[in-house]
Amino acid sequence: MAFIGKRNRVRLVREAPQGFYVDGEALGEVLLPTRWRTPDMRLGDEVEVFVYRDSDDRLVATTAEPLAVAGEFAYLRVVAVDGRIGAFLDWGLEKDLLLPRREWPSAGREPRVGDWLIVRVHVDHRSHRVVASARIGRHLSLDAPDYADGQVVDAMVEAETELGYRVIINHEHRGLLYHSDFTEPLAVGQTLEVYVRQVREDGKVDLTPHASGYGRIRRVKAELVDRLAEAGGWLPFHDGSAPEAIRTEFGVSKKAFKQAVGALLREGRITLEPGGIRRVRSDE
Repeated sequence: MAFIGKRNRVRLVREAPQGFYVDGEALGEVLLPTRWRTPDMRLGDEVEVFVYRDSDDRLVATTAEPLAVAGEFAYLRVVAVDGRIGAFLDWGLEKDLLLPRREWPSAGREPRVGDWLIVRVHVDHRSHRVVASARIGRHLSLDAPDYADGQVVDAMVEAETELGYRVIINHEHRGLLYHSDFTEPLAVGQTLEVYVRQVREDGKVDLTPHASGYGRIRRVKAELVDRLAEAGGWLPFHDGSAPEAIRTEFGVSKKAFKQAVGALLREGRITLEPGGIRRVRSDE
């Protein structure tokens, strides 16, 4: 079944001067305008399209990809503001995404052209249009998170706090990344892959950019191998390097660095030299 605000795999069922019509099932036939037609399209083919309403409130399909689909959060730029209707956001399609006035941020000044906002894309249940909301909290899950310790998740930076960075996890929950885990500041709207450190009894989720256990060591090993290749086979880091230098260069503790070096030594992929480590030629 095809859904508004989502990417759908649909079949081309009818050809017309204005383009192809695709089978939207419960939505009926939906026009895929000629500008999105490619020379290899034939009736009966299945194509992947995004379905939304155009300026005339008609359902249309496009092969263009929006920056976010319904159910996702995104960091989008304000391109126009109408005080009566709302703000309009660039989301990668010809028709800008409406951020209705009632969905503007509850605190702070009103949006202005050029602002960047974290919003959730969804289908308005009244108009059946794809719209945005900057009321982030109302769109996050109230269910207790069931993430496992060490699980890899996607995170979007929502705001900086005294402890670190409040983030949106997998478009569903809030979590926290700590300042102590980063040598460089993160930016609002930035997305990154992180790991679940723990889910507290109160449901709050602590995150870390570092994999725990063997997964972390495997990541550091891979980075060392890549960095050695880029540097011509030698790096000026070793067991005696200062912890601060290692954290600044690799973003990990000295303990994790030594474990990765030890693993590469046991595998015969590097050798230790005065002042650094060298890649074994057979590893090239």
